[in-house]
Amino acid sequence: MDVANLPAFDKPAVLPEKAVVEQWLDRLNVALHSTSHKSVASLFAPDSHWRDLLAFTWTITPCQGADAIGALMVAKQATAKARGFAIAEGRTAPRRVQRAGIDVIEGIFQFETEIGRGFGVVRLPASAPSKAFQLMTSLHELKGFEEKIGKRRPTGEAFSRNFGGTNWKEQRLASEAYTDREPVVLIAGGGQAGLSLAATLGRIGVDTLVVDRFERVGDCWRQRYHSLALHNDTRFNHLPYMPFPPSWPTYLPKDMVADWFEAYAWAMEINFWTSTEFVRGSYDEATGRWNAVVRRGDGSERTLHPKHLVFANGLVGSPHIPEQPGLKDFKGDVMHTTEFTNGTHWRGKKALVLGTGTSGHDVAQDLHANGCETTIVQRGSTMVVSIDPSAKLVYGIYNGILIEDGDLLASTNTKPMVKKNLQTLTARMVELDRKTIDGLIARGFKFDDGEDGAGHQWKVRTRYGGYYLDAGCSQLIIDGEIGLLQYDQIERFVESGALLKNGSVKPADLIVLATGFVSQEVVVAKLLGEAVAKKVGPVWGFAADGEMSNMWKRTPQEGLWFIGGSFANCRTYSRYVAMQIKAIEEGLLSKG
Repeated sequence: MDVANLPAFDKPAVLPEKAVVEQWLDRLNVALHSTSHKSVASLFAPDSHWRDLLAFTWTITPCQGADAIGALMVAKQATAKARGFAIAEGRTAPRRVQRAGIDVIEGIFQFETEIGRGFGVVRLPASAPSKAFQLMTSLHELKGFEEKIGKRRPTGEAFSRNFGGTNWKEQRLASEAYTDREPVVLIAGGGQAGLSLAATLGRIGVDTLVVDRFERVGDCWRQRYHSLALHNDTRFNHLPYMPFPPSWPTYLPKDMVADWFEAYAWAMEINFWTSTEFVRGSYDEATGRWNAVVRRGDGSERTLHPKHLVFANGLVGSPHIPEQPGLKDFKGDVMHTTEFTNGTHWRGKKALVLGTGTSGHDVAQDLHANGCETTIVQRGSTMVVSIDPSAKLVYGIYNGILIEDGDLLASTNTKPMVKKNLQTLTARMVELDRKTIDGLIARGFKFDDGEDGAGHQWKVRTRYGGYYLDAGCSQLIIDGEIGLLQYDQIERFVESGALLKNGSVKPADLIVLATGFVSQEVVVAKLLGEAVAKKVGPVWGFAADGEMSNMWKRTPQEGLWFIGGSFANCRTYSRYVAMQIKAIEEGLLSKG
């Protein structure tokens, strides 16, 4: 079909937002049916962006520019057969908003493909809405393999009033034991990533086992330092299917999170082996299965043979303990932040905390609150962001709408748009936090606002560190209640503390290393071998296409997956990982 034969686009001045979006979607339906590259390209602005989450490309795919979008969409349409684009029923209505400094008409739509149904987001420049500025298409479910929830919930007939047979509890225990079968999916790690994925896989009928080295579900949070609480608003931290109770506090303490994880695993009927560590694995190309060795709490080992192995052990590995000159000579106590519980044992003593990330600040504040004379040592420039109001700006896209809609809107941006949005938000954050920032700088604190002013969220995506969400420690530093020392002022560590370059000694009874963690690649090499680690490459951080490296999608190693990040990341992307795995198992997506 020629571009000229597309449905006419009426002038927006006389149309409400809904009609504007409807017209654009109608034109997209016609253009895709025509399979004309030019027709599809004509619907996009020259500097437009498309992000596809499985619907067309079966992976997470960004694309930029009208011609490139038209070519890729038409090429993939041959198998996707996407159709029925229309405003989504029961979702946030089309509206005028500002995104990345541009006034747009934003709409959430629904559509279907040959094998599934999806949702998407379109953003049309308010001044010229005939050509899309941004488009996101996501696969939501597979036809014939929809989630067993709501009207599709299980009947329970397998155990309800099963007189003379096994009841639900007995069947659950038998399912968890895996004495008669192998799990299809083995997930290493039982935090928010592992639980989110296991719950989603369970709802679409994929047999999944989670293993975690801790004694109880939730110990990954429960065992962390005494004062820890989430720094993100509870409203945006839900796990799939089971939101936190609406009466819960805005910032959840670690033990509430931990106990909720335990309840969640039970309620979602997740097969979960506690006190079980994944110790090594290898992939058998002939059988298409892993030889995955796990060590149980009693020291025994079992080799499992899942088809899919998922690393959900966080985005980082074991604690990073960098070489510190003279640290072995120090006669006091040395521990990493992962070993720190609380400062009650250090009352009346002196401590040095090496590192100015969130954990370093929290530990320093805890020590100070318990009467320990504490100095925080800054190893590199750090961004400091107030939890309220600044950090809340990141989640502004969720305000006033369903969390499911917020997840769609947050998933729309490609890397260039992520950065542009974050630069705008960061400028506002710095403005709001100016008094604190100036006070810290006056004390000698090295502050930065991230790469190109993109702030702490860009640091999250690139290095998962280098920032502090301020829970009150900044003011203590400004007031001199907590000392500040620059790492480059230290010559070396000695028996009694830190020898400074000016010849004085900073005395200490305790040194806490807030020095971060080794990368996931190191963990992969240790557990799966150097060859697999080299084959896979970096995990997290931006890949060449602007997406996160090897996250939430197929990796160069068949059957190996990675999932992690914030609660919102895990809630959103667990669906896409689960659907890819289900599609492979049902023969809808080929291996390799």
